[in-house]
Amino acid sequence: MIWDNNEDIVCIRCANDRRAVQRHLDSCREERHPYVFITSTMREIIKLNRILVPVTMLEEEVYKAEICSYLARKTGAKLLLLPANDYGNKAKQNLNRIKTHLDNISQKTGETIDYEVLEAKKDSFSLAMECVDRQKDFGHQLLLLTASREYGLDDILFGPAERKVIRRSLVPVMLVNPRADLFSLCD
Repeated sequence: MIWDNNEDIVCIRCANDRRAVQRHLDSCREERHPYVFITSTMREIIKLNRILVPVTMLEEEVYKAEICSYLARKTGAKLLLLPANDYGNKAKQNLNRIKTHLDNISQKTGETIDYEVLEAKKDSFSLAMECVDRQKDFGHQLLLLTASREYGLDDILFGPAERKVIRRSLVPVMLVNPRADLFSLCD
């Protein structure tokens, strides 16, 4: 898909159909902008009060810090940071890097970024599905995920994790592609 370069965030509205969602995911694989999926079964956002940001062990999770800080400052939404319950400490390190970024942005701009750290029950590999399964517990209006780096054989055969999350989610899902040259939101 080719987007206008003046777009900050791209919204995709589609039917909650496996093929429709996958077609849009495939077209956004090289996208630098964050993109939001809104399917026919999702609730409409009246006011963005809470954004759920799962944090896994993967290095690219830290890229979400800039986007979620921007959204929190512009909408006044509270960030719900959900680090994975992993055996190692990589998810905790990524969480600390995100919190440091949020605190630095808050100091530089003078705007408060309200965030809360919640406790996940599952590990990095199951965290995205936990976010969908516990939607009523979190009470969020937007889910911010990192898309798959590359599709492996299981993703090709059974579908990528983000497609499963989008199809089961009751709230819009924002995806960020893990790339070194990510799009940077401007104020």
